[in-house]
Amino acid sequence: MKRLLLATALIAAPMLAHAADAPKIDPARLSQHIKVLSSDEFEGRGPATEGEKKTVAYVVEQMKAIGLEPAGDLQADGKRAWTQDVPLAKFDIEGPVKAAFFRNGGPAQGGQDTPLTQGEQIAIRAAMTNVDKVSIKNAPVVFAGYGVTAPERNWDDFKGLDVKGKIVVVLINDPDFETGQGDFGGKAMTYYGRWTYKYEEAARRGAAGLLIVHETAPASYGWATVKNSNTNTMFDIVRKDPTKSHPGLEGWIQRDLAVDLFKQAGLDFEALKKEAQTRDFKPVALKGITFSADYAVKHEVIVSKNIAGRVTGTKHPDETIIYSGHWDHLGVGLPDAKGDKIYNGAVDNADGIAALLELGRAFKAAPAPQRSVMFLAVTAEEKGLLGSEYYAANPLFPLAKTVADLNIDALSAAGPAKDVTTSGDGKVDLQDMLVAKAKEEGRYFTPDPTPQAGHFYRSDHFPFAKRGVPAISVGSGNDLVKGGKEAGEKAEADYNANRYHQPADEWSADWDLSGQAMDIGLFYKVGADLANSRAWPEWQAGSEFKDLRDKTKAERK
Repeated sequence: MKRLLLATALIAAPMLAHAADAPKIDPARLSQHIKVLSSDEFEGRGPATEGEKKTVAYVVEQMKAIGLEPAGDLQADGKRAWTQDVPLAKFDIEGPVKAAFFRNGGPAQGGQDTPLTQGEQIAIRAAMTNVDKVSIKNAPVVFAGYGVTAPERNWDDFKGLDVKGKIVVVLINDPDFETGQGDFGGKAMTYYGRWTYKYEEAARRGAAGLLIVHETAPASYGWATVKNSNTNTMFDIVRKDPTKSHPGLEGWIQRDLAVDLFKQAGLDFEALKKEAQTRDFKPVALKGITFSADYAVKHEVIVSKNIAGRVTGTKHPDETIIYSGHWDHLGVGLPDAKGDKIYNGAVDNADGIAALLELGRAFKAAPAPQRSVMFLAVTAEEKGLLGSEYYAANPLFPLAKTVADLNIDALSAAGPAKDVTTSGDGKVDLQDMLVAKAKEEGRYFTPDPTPQAGHFYRSDHFPFAKRGVPAISVGSGNDLVKGGKEAGEKAEADYNANRYHQPADEWSADWDLSGQAMDIGLFYKVGADLANSRAWPEWQAGSEFKDLRDKTKAERK
């Protein structure tokens, strides 16, 4: 109730010049953008490919036609380009991957080996430590629970264990996931549950490698997603010392493999998993089990592109509302059962880029806003939010005067819904404004239905949020006008199981994009109200980002 009252106060306040009317968003135009961007011709929109060149050219062409202004890097002549250069480190595994677990020294010593096939039992990522070759021989294996070190929660899964030279095996998600109760937010994932954190912690401790045990429920996606996301080209920001952020080997293993390995070591996987959910858990060595891997890595630095168009504000041009979305997808990768190698990324996230373009069209069709509005299509989201991370670290316009980031990622193609949602609960006024605007339209807000999936940390609003900028990722609801929640949840489950991060995420003429059009109109109203006001959304009490924003308050009037 407190948050809803706050939202009402924000919307009704005199500082808002007027309440924006929703524009008419054309579903057919959305469909055409998505059809083009997710076509095989664009090769899955992988960064540093011909697909990137075609994507950038298409988006820039559309922004020009709409009448947006270029808002990218400043050039020598003082004018802005349409793009922002994003230097990225690129890593590819070259040749075969040899990997195996060994018991009692392996066959040469009379023991046993468990050879592993890349993409089947294991998914090894190209090493991001600037090495030409990864060669690990008979490294001891240790189980470290959820791989969490959280001093503020009096939690340490390592308890002084020296992991140098060892392969660490950990579980995905938080210790609270199974029970829904504890020190990590219950079912809602904290950053400690994200795979990115687990690799970072392993690097900080100097582990030879980290393997995450995949389980569908706590990961929130199936093995196909793990395989397709981790066995292709890897990217990272350019780091002076990448070993501080990445262990020598990063990968995932199937749950059944982990259960078998634990059994071979005389351990019970399920029993240890339950122990790992407690503060008293201590790391356990898989006695007699070692791991070996050998593969070559090609690494280079490339320059990818963020794309930026803008409508300049009439009264406060130095204050910026950002609409963001990632243009990239997985490119060309391992074939599916039908032999298809192109990961088209129609829903994820060609529809988000279609939304950005049509939002730009809507703002150009309306009276010029008082504040500037930027439409930012970022690169390499699928590789770890790298394009938005680079922008937030190297902003084209000051973050202190960035009013908000409204991110769009993977809208529903299942038709209009009675509700709207966001990725995670960010404890930010923006969410309350979205709730209030939805209510004006006779719709309602549904909190993220799967907070355990950690969506708040998985979309391009997060690099803005962690620097204090009020930011949310807005999404379609599941309570469909036709079929209700049952139909909406069925459609979402089908997408996650059969299309998400798979070649089957393709455009379809049968889609009902009237729901996307309605959602985009709602998102427009939130941004337009901010663009024609003196309102500065804030992080609310209890948010880990509030102090960061408060430090720059003097720069905002």
